[in-house]
Amino acid sequence: MEAQVASWDEERAERSVAVLKAVADPSRYRLLWALSDRELPVSRLAELIGAHVAATSQHLAKLRTAGLVTSRREGTRIYYRAAGRQVRALLESAVLAGDAAEAAQDVMEAGEAPAVAAQERPASATARRRPVAEH
Repeated sequence: MEAQVASWDEERAERSVAVLKAVADPSRYRLLWALSDRELPVSRLAELIGAHVAATSQHLAKLRTAGLVTSRREGTRIYYRAAGRQVRALLESAVLAGDAAEAAQDVMEAGEAPAVAAQERPASATARRRPVAEH
């Protein structure tokens, strides 16, 4: 999961930002989470996020444009899945970054020194949390 990024150029930065923008919507994040371990049809994905099929299809089109999902047609149904394991890794990294940001905010609000607060924080306060995807 720890891939080294050798260098950053303008094109690579633009692609990275496009990926982050695609994931920066709660519905699209939830869609990706649901698709990170299985393939689902658009109708089921719409149910999972509580949206109309048309709106879900638009979200999926943005995710496909960013290279985060792939699709296949079976008769009249279209099935989607995450484009690879790196998608799940991206989502998990976002969870960890969010947890770290929340912990840092808690420390700042408490007025504690960050190093001291991190050492004194119980393990349950910094435990990894994952979004719950409906099955």
